[in-house]
Amino acid sequence: MTGGKIAFCFPGQGSLETGMGRDIAEASPEAMEVFDIGSEASGLDLQRLCFETPAEDMVETELQQPALVATSLAMLAALRKRGFRPDFVVGHSVGEFTALAAAGAMSVRETLTLVRERGLAMAEAARERPGSMAAILGLEDEAVERLCRRILGVWPANYNCPGQIVVSGENTAVDECCARAEDQGAHRTVKLRVSGAFHSPLVAHAAERLRPAVEKVRFSEPSAPFMSTVTARVESAQRIGPVRFTQSASELVREGVRTFVEVGPGNVLSGLVKRIDRSVKAIPVNSLAALEKLEELLAGA
Repeated sequence: MTGGKIAFCFPGQGSLETGMGRDIAEASPEAMEVFDIGSEASGLDLQRLCFETPAEDMVETELQQPALVATSLAMLAALRKRGFRPDFVVGHSVGEFTALAAAGAMSVRETLTLVRERGLAMAEAARERPGSMAAILGLEDEAVERLCRRILGVWPANYNCPGQIVVSGENTAVDECCARAEDQGAHRTVKLRVSGAFHSPLVAHAAERLRPAVEKVRFSEPSAPFMSTVTARVESAQRIGPVRFTQSASELVREGVRTFVEVGPGNVLSGLVKRIDRSVKAIPVNSLAALEKLEELLAGA
């Protein structure tokens, strides 16, 4: 199919879809089991949340994070049942927890328990220190970094692809950064539908609440190399910092990855990968039809 290595990549907040994961779960007992285990672990009715709740009602991070991760893990279970195995795993933001689970470092139950606690911790931190996030399109990373150094209360948060960087911080600081970016020639700026200034010092307090939950997990050594989007290197453990997806995807290409399979709702990461390197394949697996298409591509290799 590819003539190169395969990386499974797992999306983060923002990749919401109404009814996400439903068709795969109804066709795959292994996928449905993930929602059952995840519901018990998180204390949420993940089937109702993912299958029936409108996407616009899942903006709150304490709901969005477990819903996204459960959907990705369910799709992963269906992929595994069909014999798919990645050479590398990588995740964007909360997708790093999915990637660690995909690599065998955590069980489904441990992952959803931890992600639920992470969402609650981040939501609490966001209420204590409100803020927002915005994507700046069409400026070099260095130009956006300079703006963040000059404006108090805003920081680079996500390096998504060349010419697209997300900033995070206090509401007025983010608005000022967007205005200055447009003055400097940014194609456009887009405020994100999130409930806080994530990946910024404003929500650093969340790490303190999350630490006891993390310490309860006995992480296994990943069975597939885990590419951290914090360090842009293959790691055995997660660290805290900005999301460096651009650098991580580029490093995977240097490692010989020629196909990126996005496992989860939406196709955000597939689009970013194609902007990072047009020579690779980026295939979103976000539905039963997409999964069957991937099987056809494999069979035709």
